[in-house]
Amino acid sequence: MNLVLDDTICIPLGVADSLKTFRRWTKSGEYPERGDFAFLDGDLWVDLSMETFLHNELKGLFAVVLGGLVRSGELGRFFADRMRLVHEAASLSCEPDAMFVSQSAHRTKRVRLEEGAESLEVIGTPDMVMEVVSQHSIQKDTVMLRELYAAAAIPEYWLVNPLAGELAFDILRLAARGYTATRKTDGWIKSAVFGKTFRLEAKPSSDELPEYRLLVR
Repeated sequence: MNLVLDDTICIPLGVADSLKTFRRWTKSGEYPERGDFAFLDGDLWVDLSMETFLHNELKGLFAVVLGGLVRSGELGRFFADRMRLVHEAASLSCEPDAMFVSQSAHRTKRVRLEEGAESLEVIGTPDMVMEVVSQHSIQKDTVMLRELYAAAAIPEYWLVNPLAGELAFDILRLAARGYTATRKTDGWIKSAVFGKTFRLEAKPSSDELPEYRLLVR
C-alpha cells in the first residue's frame, strides 16, 4: 500500500519507519522526481511546492559566490541544491540548499560520499550547510533543522530568510548548547569556516523584482 499525493507522488507506507528504510527508498527507482522529502528524527517531511523567485534567486547567488570561492581556493567541495546529506547519529536525511565539505573533512573521513543507482549521499558532518527559508519551510528550517544540524555537529549553519518583506541573513555557529548567531558589524558577518566576512544586500531592479548581492571581503 502506498500514500499517494497529488495523483503522482507515491510514498510506500513504512518508508519512515527508520533512517535505513528511508535511505533505501531515496536511492531506489521508486523515489519521486518531483518534491522535497526529508527524514528528520523519525518524521517524514514532504514539500511539493513550486520553486519561488526569491528562493531560486538566493540559492543561485550563494552557489555562484561560494562555489567560486571554494573552487578558486581549492578548499574542498561545494554542493548546491538537490544533494542529499545523511547523518546517522542525528537521524537525519535531507537536501540542504547548499553545503560545503572541506579537504580536511574528506581527508579525515569526517565526510564520505556514497553513490547509489539514482543518487549521491554526502554522509557525515560537512563544514557548513545553508537553508533559504520559504513559506513552506519556516518550521523545518528555523526549528527542526537548526536542532538536527547542531546534533550533527556542523560548525556553521547559514540561514537566509527573505520573507515578510525584510531580508535576513545569519551565520549560526555551533556552541556547547546549540547554534548562536554570529555578531554583525555594519551588516558584515564573519565566517570562521571560510575565513572571510560576508554581507547580503538587496536593491530594486528594472523589472521590479529584488536584486541581491553577496559581498565578500
